[in-house]
Amino acid sequence: MAQQNRKGGFTIVELLVVVSIIALLISILLPSVKKARDKGLEVQSANNLNQLAKANETYAADWGDRQFTSIPDDAGTVGGNCGTYLSQIACPPQQLLGFDVSGAMWGYFIGNQGKCAPFGYPGNCGNWVVHLPIEFGGGGYGAFRVPGLKAFNVYLNGKFYDSTLYAPKDVVILNNVSKYFTNSAEFTYSASDGAYEDSSYCFSPAAMYDPKVLQRNSANLNGNGFTNPGSLPAGYRSPSNARCRYPSLKTRMIEHNWLQKPPPSQIVNPNFAGNTTPWFFNHGSNSAPYCLFFDGHVEMVSCRRAMQGDQRSSPQPNGSLWSKNTGFGANGYYGGQAYDFLVRTSFHILTTDGIEGRDVLGAE
Repeated sequence: MAQQNRKGGFTIVELLVVVSIIALLISILLPSVKKARDKGLEVQSANNLNQLAKANETYAADWGDRQFTSIPDDAGTVGGNCGTYLSQIACPPQQLLGFDVSGAMWGYFIGNQGKCAPFGYPGNCGNWVVHLPIEFGGGGYGAFRVPGLKAFNVYLNGKFYDSTLYAPKDVVILNNVSKYFTNSAEFTYSASDGAYEDSSYCFSPAAMYDPKVLQRNSANLNGNGFTNPGSLPAGYRSPSNARCRYPSLKTRMIEHNWLQKPPPSQIVNPNFAGNTTPWFFNHGSNSAPYCLFFDGHVEMVSCRRAMQGDQRSSPQPNGSLWSKNTGFGANGYYGGQAYDFLVRTSFHILTTDGIEGRDVLGAE
């Protein structure tokens, strides 16, 4: 009897088995692939901070071992008031962002009054905020948020929109500015983009003031000291690296936004108007920003660790590693806009004793 040849191919059952196996493998491998990609992005952000460490050291070598600053040292002699400074002392250095492709200079100019008027600068004292390290309360903005200023970016690659200044996980910001990374201009701006975007990283504003501004109050064990820098003749004078007492425990620059272990499916904070502002690093108890310390090492610091250190540092319930007596109040730097009620920290921003203080403690 002749043998009937079977046609090649899969039966429906065999095909379903193969599909099931492939689906199973994908479900197993995808988390590993995502984890590896996530780790790669973290490494890139840590590398950015390592480059920023070198920039800070080079800046310090040129400026008497001091921290980056944008405000004149003697601003405290006139109470930190812009108008008074212009009329009684001088025109402060203009805060430049850079030249665009047409040769126009962009910056936060202060002009049209006092001694600045003859120079024809178009701005006014509304731009004084970018001279201050930080506004203690109010808008909470300041030079600490703008390492892309020309005065500092010359120690990197000389561009406001340089990839070193932007963390790869900062997707809200990168969506607006990554297209500028390959532009040869020092600064690029398109009106269609709306407001420009600051760096993913920020200085420690506490370390940009004289330590007396956030000095521990000896009469208050909480250590919640605060003195208006405008009441101190040298309050705005940035300190030297040598004044850092705990270089392995004091942060110098960190990721400003909540990039590591962010809240699920939410990348912008609905508590801010416009629905375009990312969550900040201190808005969630799970947040763990990459931090550059004064000794040059980079590590992730969880908000939980910072809070525990704050509580361990004082027998008082409010802790003492960061000041609760500034204009931000007991909730700290935009603490009222946090994702969960468990987080309560302003480490790095409001460090008690400034550069002489600590943001975390050592091993328990």
